[in-house]
Amino acid sequence: MKSSFFNIYLRLEEGKGGYNKKKQKGEERMLDRKRMRTAMLIVMAFCLLCITSVVAGDGEKKIDILFTHDVHSHLDCFKVKKNGEKTKTVGGFARMKTLIDEKRKEDPELLLLDGGDFSMGTLYQTINRTEAAELTMMGRLGYDAVTFGNHEFDYRSSGLSEMLISAVKNKEEDASLTLPMLLSANIDWEKNKDQEDQKLREAMELYGAKPYTILERNGVKIGIYGVLGQEAEDFAPESGIDFDPIVDTSKKIVKELKDQGAEMIICLSHSGTNEDSSKSEDEELARKVPDIDVIISGHTHTKLKNYIKEGDTYIVSCGNYGEALGELRLKKSGDRWKAEKYQLNALTDDVKEDPEITEMLGQYKKSVDEEYLSQFGYTFDQVLAENPVSFTQMDDFGKRVEEDTLGSLIADSYIYATAKAEGENYEPVAAAYAPSGTIRDTLQKGEITVSDVFNVCSLGVGADGVAGYPLVSVYLTGEELKTAAEIDVSVSPIMTTAQLYPSGIRWTYNSNRLILNRVTDVRLNADVDTDGEELSGTIEDDKLYRVVAGLYSAQMLGTVEDTSMGLLKITPKDKDGNVIKDFEKHILYDQKGAEVKEWYALASYLSSFEKNEKQLPQISEKYGKTEGRKSDTDSKNIVELLKNPNKFTFIIVGIAGVILLLLVFVVRFLVKCYTKKRVKKIKKDRR
Repeated sequence: MKSSFFNIYLRLEEGKGGYNKKKQKGEERMLDRKRMRTAMLIVMAFCLLCITSVVAGDGEKKIDILFTHDVHSHLDCFKVKKNGEKTKTVGGFARMKTLIDEKRKEDPELLLLDGGDFSMGTLYQTINRTEAAELTMMGRLGYDAVTFGNHEFDYRSSGLSEMLISAVKNKEEDASLTLPMLLSANIDWEKNKDQEDQKLREAMELYGAKPYTILERNGVKIGIYGVLGQEAEDFAPESGIDFDPIVDTSKKIVKELKDQGAEMIICLSHSGTNEDSSKSEDEELARKVPDIDVIISGHTHTKLKNYIKEGDTYIVSCGNYGEALGELRLKKSGDRWKAEKYQLNALTDDVKEDPEITEMLGQYKKSVDEEYLSQFGYTFDQVLAENPVSFTQMDDFGKRVEEDTLGSLIADSYIYATAKAEGENYEPVAAAYAPSGTIRDTLQKGEITVSDVFNVCSLGVGADGVAGYPLVSVYLTGEELKTAAEIDVSVSPIMTTAQLYPSGIRWTYNSNRLILNRVTDVRLNADVDTDGEELSGTIEDDKLYRVVAGLYSAQMLGTVEDTSMGLLKITPKDKDGNVIKDFEKHILYDQKGAEVKEWYALASYLSSFEKNEKQLPQISEKYGKTEGRKSDTDSKNIVELLKNPNKFTFIIVGIAGVILLLLVFVVRFLVKCYTKKRVKKIKKDRR
């Protein structure tokens, strides 16, 4: 504007004949100098602003962390019903990808981490040996690091090895794929030296697994490592792997990380928390290794709406199955870090699905159909039955010692499937047990698909190497059947995974009686029509009774004596009374020679119900209410509390009596000492 105005002015002056050309040049030079000074001032101001921003950034170091754990192969969204609300779909990696991308726009240098049990829970796990679907998809979402959970070992060390090798193969075939770092610090390779263990070690080395790593984000060196806790190790009987204590390992690793300049320490811990902080492995870890800044806590499927702060350590959990994406923002505060933001981002219908991820999942479904379900005559989304029953949702399942109709349905399916598999050679089953810890999902109202059924009983692998725990047949004495009932009502309140849901047998108990003596009656009563001989009535202590359960459940029955320190004893036996040492030799097979899988037993049972107007089998309305399979008299009557005492009652009463006598003795001793001292004082005062 200034330049054009000046030119007009020159032309006017020329028209008058009085314009001085020398004066024109001088004025132009002055204007140029003014423009130069203005430009320099603008540049200087911009530089000053940049410098100020940098200084401010250095003064407020911030790190954003997104996290998951216990996803359990839930790559797809799934149905849930909570707090009486309508059934809705949640989760899914397609939604998670969208949300992660949005968060990365806000902070391109955020961390994305997982606390273990990323596999085992849906039909996608059936192809993890060949396609490593879970690890590959986590790579597509941009996960930085993951650690092992106990369920990564459900296919045993050999299966885990194959999964890692498959993941590496996928990376070699697709240059755009970056796999998440695998961090595992407490495997004791000195104890794990057999051939299968060494194959796992080689597969981990091929993958690039290591105890820890140091990543730099926003100018901060962040040390990250992974551990698997004691309870998680106990829940992996088929792994064959020994782990070092997490506290000992952490002390060593944290020191190494700090020596290498790590400013922040993050532990991916598959150990978990507990409502009782004294039993919480990750809280204990935080107390004993205070230099850890963040513990991403998996294994217990805990959803912490607010983080746990132990000293300067933040413990965070976002729940299971990928329903939510955890988010933690930390700000540097002195020598440590302070939480500035913590939230659980729900993956609901409000979050759009990433189309590329959705397409990939569709391809995986085809692989599941071809590689796994074809041998059972099913497809992924095939509808098996209609469900009119409101079964217990997983958030509430197994939390109270009581009969549950979903558990009853599953246990009933075991007896049904056994009778169907054995046909004319069927030998009546006295009892079947479905433990709460092996039931991984519920059945919603409406159409039930093959995928839905598999998710309910999704754990493990059989002797055939095929996904899904098979049913096994064992024999227990009548006394051991009563012990199993006592475990249910006395042990499961403190160990919820031990709760048993029975078929063919029922028990009555009084929750007010002394622990380990709460059961007042146990009797056989066939619950499933198997067209065979019904077993009912009083149980004889020394008689052998046939029992059917999943492979994992049967194995855990055999560990009761050790875990109860010899107080309780259940020893699974064969038909002739010989102690079973190899449970795989007692797997049930159908007439074609295939293992009878837990999930397949349930699928078969659902298909057996009468068809409705849609020509779909409909789950029986009898499962809409309890049937008295487990009954609590809840009596405080002194006679009911003390009648039929067992050895444990006498032991507990004896211990209590001894303690009482000791207390009486101590009180009398203290009173005597006090009296003696008082008498002496009185005598002294009289002098």
